[in-house]
Amino acid sequence: MKTLIPVWDPLIRVFHWSLVFFFFVAYLLEGNRPNLHSQAGYTVLLLIIFRLFWGFWGTRHARFSDFVKSHRSALLYLKSLVDRKPQSHEGHDPLGGFMILALICCLFMTTLTGVILFGMEGSGPLANSSLIDFPGKAIEDLHGFFADLSVILILFHVLGVLTVSWLSSQNLIKSMLTGRKNKPQSK
Repeated sequence: MKTLIPVWDPLIRVFHWSLVFFFFVAYLLEGNRPNLHSQAGYTVLLLIIFRLFWGFWGTRHARFSDFVKSHRSALLYLKSLVDRKPQSHEGHDPLGGFMILALICCLFMTTLTGVILFGMEGSGPLANSSLIDFPGKAIEDLHGFFADLSVILILFHVLGVLTVSWLSSQNLIKSMLTGRKNKPQSK
């Protein structure tokens, strides 16, 4: 019988699903509803700022120190997946840790370029700021690039979650809803 243990605190779970919702609202409404697009984008930025804070001062499995591992440990974990014998981790596995960092960076760049664009249009906290002196087309292209790269990373993230869930016989999506995971097996 598998023992369920608490892993993901309520703030992490609310953050995760809120980020999913607001990113896709912003992404899907781009160009159609500019006000809603920018409001969803600002919400994503606030969520990312919260996650950075919670990554240093949050609960055990929310802290970066718990899941940011070496490249070597990520490669060993990848090998365990290829061998169909995934290493068991209480919190995030090493590849999941790298994915979190990649998503945070990419989403931050998406929102930063969005805030700059909004400021160039005369709105938001950078409206008419002398700090903004970028070619508009270049910032627009960067904004689109990081938004599209975020979608690609999200697809890899979902594929990774489904693969690890299947290989480890553990429903990781359910654990991000309930906050509980199967206790890792002792070797």
